[in-house]
Amino acid sequence: MATRHFLTLMDLSKEELHAIIQRAIALKHSPSLSADPLKHKTLAMIFEKASTRTRVAFEVAMNQLGGSSLFLANSDTQLGRGEPIEDTARVLSSMVDFITIRTYDHAKLELFARHSTVPVINALSDDFHPCQLLADIQTFFEHRGDIKGKSVAWVGDGHNMCQSYINAAELFDFELTIACPEGFEPESWLMKRTKARVHIVRDPKEAVRNADLVATDVWTSMGLESESALRIKQFTGFQVNAELMALAKPDALFMHCLPAHRGEEVSAEVLDAPHSVVWEEAENRLHTKKALLEFLSR
Repeated sequence: MATRHFLTLMDLSKEELHAIIQRAIALKHSPSLSADPLKHKTLAMIFEKASTRTRVAFEVAMNQLGGSSLFLANSDTQLGRGEPIEDTARVLSSMVDFITIRTYDHAKLELFARHSTVPVINALSDDFHPCQLLADIQTFFEHRGDIKGKSVAWVGDGHNMCQSYINAAELFDFELTIACPEGFEPESWLMKRTKARVHIVRDPKEAVRNADLVATDVWTSMGLESESALRIKQFTGFQVNAELMALAKPDALFMHCLPAHRGEEVSAEVLDAPHSVVWEEAENRLHTKKALLEFLSR
């Protein structure tokens, strides 16, 4: 059977994704359901970008599932000295059972996966962040039930998180309205594929009006720190604050993948408000990763 990878949400079917979400919820409430299914299995983690939640969630997930993990910073491997990705993939996948990679160029992930004999998981690339979307969808399911048919607003940069929300809209059957400044749109090919349920507007108020869920992320992603001052100017008016949230449905949830820049993309008032589920959203990274690892080990 062909090796299954998880580079984007589109690598799994709707049914498989729903099963992972339900399994994550079950594991969250009854950890004993998992009786060391990954005993004697190892996860290798190659990270070119900094991480708190993703790294901790993967390491704890493997530990709780009876397996082990090893962390490899890019500078610690031969990749950092110019070894071809194909060679590292062949060698590493002969020694471990899973590989998760956090990198800049999504094409690196795709190349690595083509030469790996074990599942490769996207721990974040410049194009997609599918593991985060599993946690976001789990969180919505727990608070509001099925997200099918709901209205979701994305406010901010049309980058990796936004693009994963686009994939999620297609697979979980919800409507997505994206509010972003000109020049910060998601990839055109992705928008064309999902034009029936995903729309771009320039006014955050228009996107958020009557939304069931409002989500955002930092305006300056890792690797773009030199653009921070310019981006703050370009995203003026795109902060998710109490005034903006008041336009969403009264029981609308607020999500942010963290870390957040309070006072920039989101006000402290919104981040700490009762409708904010960012802390549970972060915890659910652990439970969805456990369910994902179980699934990929089959």
